[in-house]
Amino acid sequence: MFNNFLKDLSILKKFLFINSIIFLFIGSLTILYLKNVRPNLIQKKTANHIQVINNTIDHILRLEIKFEEEDIRRFLFSTRFLFQNLDRVILFDNQFNLVGDTDTLDLDPRSFSTRMDIVQQEILDEEISKNIIEKKNLNEKKTISLKDILSHYSWSKDFGRPYTFTQEGYNQFLLTTIKNVTLDGKNIGYLAISENANDIKSAINERKTFIIRTAIFVAIVIFIFSFVLNRYFLKPIKNLVAYTKTIREKSRKKTNINELKNRNDELGILSISLDDMTNELQKRISHAENFSTDLVHEIRNPLTSLKSASEILQETEDQTQRRKLIDILENDVQRIERLITDYSQMLKDEVALSKEKMKKINLKLIIKSVVDDFNSIYETKRGIKITLSDLNNLDEYNINGIENRIEQIIANLLDNSISFSDDNKKILVQISKNENKDTILKVIDEGKGFKEKNTKKIFNRFYSNRPDNFGKHSGLGLNIVKNLVDLHGGTINAYNNTTHKGANVEITFPKS
Repeated sequence: MFNNFLKDLSILKKFLFINSIIFLFIGSLTILYLKNVRPNLIQKKTANHIQVINNTIDHILRLEIKFEEEDIRRFLFSTRFLFQNLDRVILFDNQFNLVGDTDTLDLDPRSFSTRMDIVQQEILDEEISKNIIEKKNLNEKKTISLKDILSHYSWSKDFGRPYTFTQEGYNQFLLTTIKNVTLDGKNIGYLAISENANDIKSAINERKTFIIRTAIFVAIVIFIFSFVLNRYFLKPIKNLVAYTKTIREKSRKKTNINELKNRNDELGILSISLDDMTNELQKRISHAENFSTDLVHEIRNPLTSLKSASEILQETEDQTQRRKLIDILENDVQRIERLITDYSQMLKDEVALSKEKMKKINLKLIIKSVVDDFNSIYETKRGIKITLSDLNNLDEYNINGIENRIEQIIANLLDNSISFSDDNKKILVQISKNENKDTILKVIDEGKGFKEKNTKKIFNRFYSNRPDNFGKHSGLGLNIVKNLVDLHGGTINAYNNTTHKGANVEITFPKS
């Protein structure tokens, strides 16, 4: 369910959602940390209090000090150095009556006489009674006096052990620890140590301030990063997605793909590649549609001829006429078969071309191999001689190309020349280099030549100027040659020979 929820979110929302989860997780850990910091700091203070309490009780018991005001005041005055690092030490008798307070050590020495000023005593008692204590292990704050705390302590399970309370007021944090004093198993009084622990409050506040500042800083960083991520990465990606949807839906809606193509980063490269791929795909689709249309048109002609010939064949009894009709049927069937075969081969070639890579090859060796193969067939069969001429007398004519596609170009040109040539004629294959170091390949025959003034038409699919035996051909040969030459970055042109009858097809391959 969670995975389905994430799948429905955009990248930006996923980023914000995951960061929010992490932020909340870290925040929870931080709250737990802050909750544990205060008890730990209080525990360290309390340990010091307990040590002082234990030492003080040992002194009281060793010196046999009675929990009476006179003895306690003398004891506090004589041992005041023990409490110099503490704010206040208070002692009570077993009935929770105040019998001593280190705050009185700062008064006149006469305050330790047997006659203590009554007003001073009343002020001290009133001050003690106003101490507001917060019990550490209670969830609710209760306003109670120190005497009430002692009374509660005397009946609690903590009796006999140190008991710590905190008092937090405006700009003050007091920490108080109490413990009872026993002699021969009998409780004789209580000892309380109270210390101003503002350093604990300051430490906690510092940590809170640091965490709040860090949280604000992290939130700002996440916001800035989200803004940058959305503006410079996610928004362009959305535009690319919109572009692909426009292409898929064949919509004419205007896209801003050109703006993305101007970027110099990976998204710019991706946009260029995607646009090029789309244009190439559209070109292929258009090419396939046009080719299919032409193919249907070309097949319809022999089909019409087949239908007419078959109808006439059923009605005629003249054997000579029937033989001619059968020849027409056979020729049209061959024509249709050749069209389908060549069309299928073209589709295979286009797929193969997208996978093949060009490399440096020697054009002269490839030409020689193809010429030898054709001579072995047509020199004996029709007396047609194909000659290879090297005008520059070079061993190598290197070009960047695909070897089997170059063979296909030469074979189609020779096959076309042979189709237009009579028996016992010659075909010249000429190779040379021009002043730009480009390689020039010419196929010159002694056939009928071109009737058209615009010879570029012969490279169109299913061109109509055909020899008598054109039923053996599909009309795709020169169109395939043109496409392969374009693939190799070359140019192809056709002319009629000026000195004698025949045609001249010239291909220029760029230097490697």
